[in-house]
Amino acid sequence: MIKIVHVSDTHVVAEPHRLYGLDPRERLSRTIADIRANHEDADLCVVTGDLAHWGEAEAYDAFAERWAAAGLPAVFLIGNHDDREVFQASVPGAMVDEDGFVQGARRIGDLTCLFLDTVTPGSHMGSLCERRRARLTRILAETSGDVAIFLHHPPLAVGVAPMDAIALVDADGLAAVLEPHRARIRHLFFGHLHRPISGTWRGWPFSGTRGVNHQLALDGHLRVDGRPASDDIVGSREPPGYAVALIDDRSTVVHFVDVLDDDARFSLVAEETVGRGYALDMGAE
Repeated sequence: MIKIVHVSDTHVVAEPHRLYGLDPRERLSRTIADIRANHEDADLCVVTGDLAHWGEAEAYDAFAERWAAAGLPAVFLIGNHDDREVFQASVPGAMVDEDGFVQGARRIGDLTCLFLDTVTPGSHMGSLCERRRARLTRILAETSGDVAIFLHHPPLAVGVAPMDAIALVDADGLAAVLEPHRARIRHLFFGHLHRPISGTWRGWPFSGTRGVNHQLALDGHLRVDGRPASDDIVGSREPPGYAVALIDDRSTVVHFVDVLDDDARFSLVAEETVGRGYALDMGAE
């Protein structure tokens, strides 16, 4: 069984600034602490972009220091809020390919994990240019076995109009590269949406996870009645979260985890026993 922790959209800003009334550095620290406490046995943690909100070196320093202190195996991708060059200069051991893109591959057991750079400089939309598609084509041809794909931008419309407008514009190109390897593609993991989401795209299963600093509210979105949706992107201060994927040769299971959930834990078995006794007492009356 392979365990992969999926984190996304940390949006770290430099000290002493906050973002949308929240402290993304503190929320990242608490998210990492939750992962260490409950999933220290993970084979890999993958952060799928928007590591820093404004792409400044100080923010990447704060981001990298927290992950380095955690001692967890991790891979970092970039998103539309990131600066590719500043990230590479600021984060020790940043993943970079021969063309300067933040992408690569890693083998975990029989699973090949492919990490894609979908950033378009100067735009919030995602792209996968000819050079990036050619590299992906080559790696798929050179490897065997199952494949998991990690990227920032979703390659499909999810029903939230302002986010769909800045999704991956080269989705057809990505699908064309993946199609000859259809049976090998186990799962696509992406960020960008700040929501726990899952489904299928062209027959391939996918999932996205919550952001760490702030979330995307669904208020006024997901309309199917023909009424126009707002062009505004509505945010919320819901708790941060991440996902945990458990993968073996027969299944892929994705669990969504909320951080900062302070509700008391309790024993379902004990509570059920108490409840059953109460129900029996009521029936006896």
